[in-house]
Amino acid sequence: MQTATTIAEVRAVVAAWHAAGARVAFVPTMGNLHAGHIHLVDEAHRHADKVVASIFVNPLQFGPNEDFAAYPRTLAADQAKLAAAGCDLLFAPGEQEMYPLGREGLTFVEVPGLSDILCGAFRPGHFRGVATVVSKLFHIVQPAVALFGEKDYQQLLVIRRMVRDLDMPVEIIGVPTVREADGLAMSSRNGYLAAAERRLASEVYATLQALAAEVRAGARDYATLEAMAVARLERAGFRPDYVSVRRAEDLGLPQAGERRLVALVAARLGKTRLIDNLLIDLD
Repeated sequence: MQTATTIAEVRAVVAAWHAAGARVAFVPTMGNLHAGHIHLVDEAHRHADKVVASIFVNPLQFGPNEDFAAYPRTLAADQAKLAAAGCDLLFAPGEQEMYPLGREGLTFVEVPGLSDILCGAFRPGHFRGVATVVSKLFHIVQPAVALFGEKDYQQLLVIRRMVRDLDMPVEIIGVPTVREADGLAMSSRNGYLAAAERRLASEVYATLQALAAEVRAGARDYATLEAMAVARLERAGFRPDYVSVRRAEDLGLPQAGERRLVALVAARLGKTRLIDNLLIDLD
């Protein structure tokens, strides 16, 4: 596996692949890789001839009181995992390479509406940072297809909307969440959990499963179901930001007769903010 740290290097490699007729898949990450990330790389091989991954801890998507400085940076271990998974090229730029003129006055990409609800309401500017860096990465890597985990469901929809609205020639594929044996969604931030917190963390997924079971059984008072889920998490020691049932296609509030829903949660356990979701297909 080749590692590139500059945009020029990536463009040269990808241009040669394109000239040879190769189809390129892309997996953007912030590093500190786990089995969920490697599953994305494995899936990418099914859709393309060459696979590019990126590792960049993007400052634009962190709020002023969030964990940008403390976010784990484990490049050597990540390189070994990607090489073992058959990744062809890793793009691991520094901040100066991605934002050479600094963060002030930067041109942003923003997806209104979708970016302002749920996690966007609790993390203002987060999805603007995501959309901006992913847009830049797409222009740099020029993939035919890009893969994103469904754990970050709102992010997935933001990227899909951005690609559609800006006519980017990139197919976006959502890959089902990879979970630990007890149901906890794999996340780079799970490493923040203390041992006692880790034992409690699977309650997030259990709460989603219980809510989904009620919906499948015919319950449609979503506000009550959401309140019950919040109360369950609070009793377990979490500080929920939200539990919400939404339309799966666009995160709108569900109307009568909706058949494809998604239940989403964000909750803090100690210092760790956990997110998860569960698709509810009533067909």
